[in-house]
Amino acid sequence: MKMKKVRWGIIGCGDVTEVKSGPAFQKVENSELVAVMRRTGHLAKDYAERHGVPKWYDDADNLINDPEVDAIYIATPPSSHKEYAIKAAKAGKPIYVEKPMALNFDECNEMIVACKEAGVPLYVAYYRRAMPRFLKIKELLDNNAIGEIRFVITTQYQRPSEDLQDAWRVQPEISGGGLFFDMGSHTLDILDFLLGPIREVKGFTANQAGNYRAEDIVTGAYVFESGIHGTGNWCFSAYEDVDVNEIIGSEGKLTFSTLGNEPVLLTNSDGITEFTYEMPEHVHQPLVETIVEELTGTGGVCQSNGTSGARTNMVMDKFFV
Repeated sequence: MKMKKVRWGIIGCGDVTEVKSGPAFQKVENSELVAVMRRTGHLAKDYAERHGVPKWYDDADNLINDPEVDAIYIATPPSSHKEYAIKAAKAGKPIYVEKPMALNFDECNEMIVACKEAGVPLYVAYYRRAMPRFLKIKELLDNNAIGEIRFVITTQYQRPSEDLQDAWRVQPEISGGGLFFDMGSHTLDILDFLLGPIREVKGFTANQAGNYRAEDIVTGAYVFESGIHGTGNWCFSAYEDVDVNEIIGSEGKLTFSTLGNEPVLLTNSDGITEFTYEMPEHVHQPLVETIVEELTGTGGVCQSNGTSGARTNMVMDKFFV
């Protein structure tokens, strides 16, 4: 049964929900944010008051079981994604979960099974799949703008952050790993969207700088089901910030960043063509629009679901084998 309007509840109304995601649920047509939850009650209350949300909770179970909440957005760290997703599924409510989808591939599969048994959809917040710049890249690839695709190269490195030592993002028991899980997952997912699933991975990981317990460098090679080859280098203790992907084909190449907003460059026999796009104010909004359209039956189909999100976790797991 399709919903007329999707009334959302957020579990974990922290920093990511302030601008990136939270306001999107209120701005998308046929969507409304009706409740938020945070374990520290006064922070949940503060968020609700500042964002005009009618209800707030300090207990996730109360939000999940609120009859006025139709769908759940899980915006907590990955260590609690499985727990909340399974509870929401048992309550019969569609789920939109932050990335990475869970701590590992096995947890992702548990979430998928729970949602399948409950008959509820599961979406994952790899929001770049719906952003115009990546839709343009996919269009160019589908139209053979660079001929037959041969390989892809990812290079992502950045200067170390001094305030990361105690951050949950570099505590593997909470995040699944280090910044590779947090940021590298976006690249692996968008490559899955653009080029199809990855079937084989050979990787190496290390902690070179020793600024925290998790890995700070990951390198590897992978092969897509289509036969396309790829290599990736992610380092989070280098001397500058670089974020570039190159998809090379038989007749040209595409160059773009994953996390930045630099122009997409198409290089072929016609020269270099630039495609420039504004970054959405609320980066989740284009993907949330497709989720709401799918839930209300108004035409959209979300391209980031539990199956695709789990594939990214599977690939990341293989880097660490």
